[in-house]
Amino acid sequence: MTGIASSLGGKAVGLVAPLLITPVAFEHLGPQRYGLWMAVMSLTSMALFADFGLGNGLLTRLARLHATGDRRAAAREVAGAYALLGALAAALLAVLVGTVRVVPWPALLNVTDPAVARDTRAVVLLCFGAFLVNIPLGLIQRVQYAHQQVAQSNLWQAGGSLVSVGLVLAAVAVDAASVLVVAAAVLAVPLVNLGNSICYFGFQERALRPRRREVRAGVARGLLRLGARFFVLSVLSSVVLNVDGFLVGQVLGLEAAAKYAVVLRMFSLLALFVTLVNLPLWPANGEALARGDVAWVRRTTWRMGWLSAGAVLLPGLGLVALGNDVLRLWVPAAAPAPVPLLVALAVWSVLVAVASPAFMVQNSVGSLRTQFLGWTACLLVAVPLKVALAHRAGLTGVAVASAVAYGTTVLPAALVGYRRALSAIPVHETPDDHEEKHGVAYSARHRHRTAGPPDGGP
Repeated sequence: MTGIASSLGGKAVGLVAPLLITPVAFEHLGPQRYGLWMAVMSLTSMALFADFGLGNGLLTRLARLHATGDRRAAAREVAGAYALLGALAAALLAVLVGTVRVVPWPALLNVTDPAVARDTRAVVLLCFGAFLVNIPLGLIQRVQYAHQQVAQSNLWQAGGSLVSVGLVLAAVAVDAASVLVVAAAVLAVPLVNLGNSICYFGFQERALRPRRREVRAGVARGLLRLGARFFVLSVLSSVVLNVDGFLVGQVLGLEAAAKYAVVLRMFSLLALFVTLVNLPLWPANGEALARGDVAWVRRTTWRMGWLSAGAVLLPGLGLVALGNDVLRLWVPAAAPAPVPLLVALAVWSVLVAVASPAFMVQNSVGSLRTQFLGWTACLLVAVPLKVALAHRAGLTGVAVASAVAYGTTVLPAALVGYRRALSAIPVHETPDDHEEKHGVAYSARHRHRTAGPPDGGP
């Protein structure tokens, strides 16, 4: 809980940064170019599964090794993850560069302005290129979270957001080309992650520095097995949560996509804030369950569920009442949003907040089957429902479909999966027993049997 509280300041900075970028970028780029950028970013967001779940698998395994204190095994996990993701990122970058001129991106993204169409491939190359480079660089956040260095990681992430704001404002101030403004926004995060990695492995945790001699085929295979489950889950959840920009652009046009992106960003910041605040529970739950402290996990999840709901509900109601006033001050060029659209997005934000703590418990032990079923059902319900309601009710219909689909599929799956994950772990369960039940493979020499309950929570 100390790590959660200490990270709030850094998270606030990271969440405010996009609010500062949006009005400046919207005015400088114009609706078509800004809509193009948001449409491409929605595709990169859906591609978060490109690391094949290895980042999440590393977080889950490192949290348990942190509880046992086996730093040699942790170093091998880190080395294996960087080796796998480094090779993957290099291969995907080669594919991107080789196909960027072959794929008809302007037509695919429904670009109608010839001037914007000329910049489309450059924007695609920048956004996807920065994303792919960040696949291995982003592992530093998982390593820091697994070792309960939450505040430190969050401050670096906030720094990345501030660097992005500074670069975008500087590019706009000198009236840089639109492509350079996009480059300033998307390249800041991988650059800051690179700096974080150099400082962390070079000075703070040299024992965990990725080294080729620490790479082990068995460890890599174990990461791949666990990562594969997270991979499937990430595919489903990323598509469901980020498909709106693409769908709206196809059904209602890029200008409507730009408007929806601006309105959605106000509410998605609330849901993102709660998700990020709950993220430290992932390794904390894993450490607690490795020690047999199920009671602490239950108590913390219940409290964080109420806290998350309240943290989103109150500002969500404020945005319903004053959302258009905020829009007029924030992005004067954006058209007013209908109140039903604001209400639907507020409901969706609360549902996401309620489910987040329950997901952290399941992720901490690799219990993903129920989540898989919930997100699959949501995808099957949400996409056709959003298209149908977009034709009938415009942007409001898309938001209503998001709330209905999430509330009837993902939220029940989160609650059921939480109960099943805890019921499968008896108090004082040993890591050996847990591995047998959940398929989390550890080397026999690194197994540790917990003799009794810890003195307190993690």
